[in-house]
Amino acid sequence: MIIPIRYGIYLANLNPALGSEIKKTRPVVVISQDAMNRHLDTVVICPLTTKLHPDWRSRIQITCAGSKAELAVDQIRAISKQRLIKKYDTLKAKDAETLRGLIVEMYGLE
Repeated sequence: MIIPIRYGIYLANLNPALGSEIKKTRPVVVISQDAMNRHLDTVVICPLTTKLHPDWRSRIQITCAGSKAELAVDQIRAISKQRLIKKYDTLKAKDAETLRGLIVEMYGLE
């Protein structure tokens, strides 16, 4: 089983999904802290999508593995580590900082 690191980008199988949840096998950013990632069987993730919505305040435009993508901060969820397939990339430090700021703004967490 993969022991993910915070702000690592992993390929994950998000199926099955219900309703408007993001589905398919796609890159996700692990946002849970490393201590949690080592000891729990789940991780908290933020999925990426290539469907860009530049005007949506709940999305952050990034480049991942050389392609334009969007962090869907409105779709944060916990998943089993068993859904993680392989490490794909790492979020840039400036994008991680932007992500933390938007999480605080949207969810009131620090």
